[in-house]
Amino acid sequence: MGVLALVAFLVTLAGVLVAAGHAGYLAMLTSAAKKRAGGQPAVDFARKRFPIAGVGLGVTLLALLISSGDSTGADIFAMILGGGGGVASLKALQSTQSKFRNGQF
Repeated sequence: MGVLALVAFLVTLAGVLVAAGHAGYLAMLTSAAKKRAGGQPAVDFARKRFPIAGVGLGVTLLALLISSGDSTGADIFAMILGGGGGVASLKALQSTQSKFRNGQF
């Protein structure tokens, strides 16, 4: 395992963690909203955002799978894919949080 492979693994792992954090945030939001009497709008809001979180998680998991190969080109592609998926998931998480806090759901 070379240095490039290690960096690719760490970048893609960070992307997976961010994407899983977004999905986990939506799951907790849905769970808490279901327990409240007037929480149905928040549940609907979270359900609309789940496909975004799922795609982000899928892309970063694919990047993690690609980074497990031995090719230098695959490692570079995995870093781009995992880093991009992680950044997109982070932006989506921030957008979800700001819309929920401002009551825009």
